Amino acid sequence: MQKIKVAVAGLGFIGPVHVESLRRLPNIEVIAATHIDPQGGVAKTRQLGIERFYDDFETLLLDDDIDCVHICTPNHLHYTMAKAALLAGKHVVCEKPLANTLEEAKALTELAAKVGKVNAIHFNVRYYPLVRQMRIMREKGELGDVFSVIGTYLQDWLFYQTDYNWRLEPEVSGDSRAIADIGSHLMDLLEYITGLQIISVMADFNTVHKTRKKPLKPIETYSGKILKPEDFQEVPVNTEDFATVLLKFDNGHSGVITVSQVAAGRKNRINLEISGSKKSFSWCSEKPESLWIGHRDAPNQELMRDPSLFYPGSASLISYPGGHAEGFGDTSKQLFKEVYAAIADGKTAEQPLFPTFKDGFREQMLCESIIESNKKQSWIHITN
Repeated sequence: MQKIKVAVAGLGFIGPVHVESLRRLPNIEVIAATHIDPQGGVAKTRQLGIERFYDDFETLLLDDDIDCVHICTPNHLHYTMAKAALLAGKHVVCEKPLANTLEEAKALTELAAKVGKVNAIHFNVRYYPLVRQMRIMREKGELGDVFSVIGTYLQDWLFYQTDYNWRLEPEVSGDSRAIADIGSHLMDLLEYITGLQIISVMADFNTVHKTRKKPLKPIETYSGKILKPEDFQEVPVNTEDFATVLLKFDNGHSGVITVSQVAAGRKNRINLEISGSKKSFSWCSEKPESLWIGHRDAPNQELMRDPSLFYPGSASLISYPGGHAEGFGDTSKQLFKEVYAAIADGKTAEQPLFPTFKDGFREQMLCESIIESNKKQSWIHITN
């Protein structure tokens, strides 16, 4: 079997997650890497056992052995890197957000369609098996008409004023932080599961820490490093720690999402409550193996992750029997499995199972509308 050769750009928190997930697929070989800090990148490449390290992205793209590039760099680099990779004839998997502006996201989506290369955005949370099971149950009419949606995404890795990361800098991460970083996952999940589209938003942001202690040397996401007074300088913060957004859907019903990166004890907690005309679904990423199903006139249920109990479309995302836990790392593996099946087939489908740049463009549109709503403190209608 001829293996598909892959390069990973960016070896901070999420890059190694991609590497580990890719190595669990039998037809994939990670052969190259690059990193914004060449010295640290060389060390990380050796640590990960990757064969080749490139000082710059442009040189990496000249490597004819590389079939696909994974872009795991800070947000402001996504557009230029994805564009260059597509023009170099590479397939591309990009971290979210797809770009820092709607214009850039649109341009990438159009370029990907033009060059005909497989393109994917890393909305990996879709790939918890019970998330797809909810979608299929809804498609089969088991949920009924969606009455309401409540979603939360809570973290605490920016809880302290001394917590710092490049995501706090708008010139790198964009004009939104909590909404763009984790709210994008949440909104993608809600539209993916319900089949509805958000048509209007009303947002309110809060920056809990108006200033933060910026370290004088780089610190990786989720590193948990505690700074000493001589290690930082105080800088103003203009992006949101917390946000609540009211939603209106195209079926005439409503919802609400809340995101926070300053919720003590919540490491990475997604919670969904979807109420339909026939039953309700409740799912939490901290307990991803089970789905609560609510009824009005019958006992409530708890569905456990078990391929023998799932519809085939969701059972395909399960690698082990029921009772053998699967989690966060498995979501990326399952997403990449579908992406690389498309690459191996040598063709791009009109509507692939995996999220593409079109989905990234959609989330960019939602995020920019939410930013506008917060600024104007008014409802903003989403125009496709």
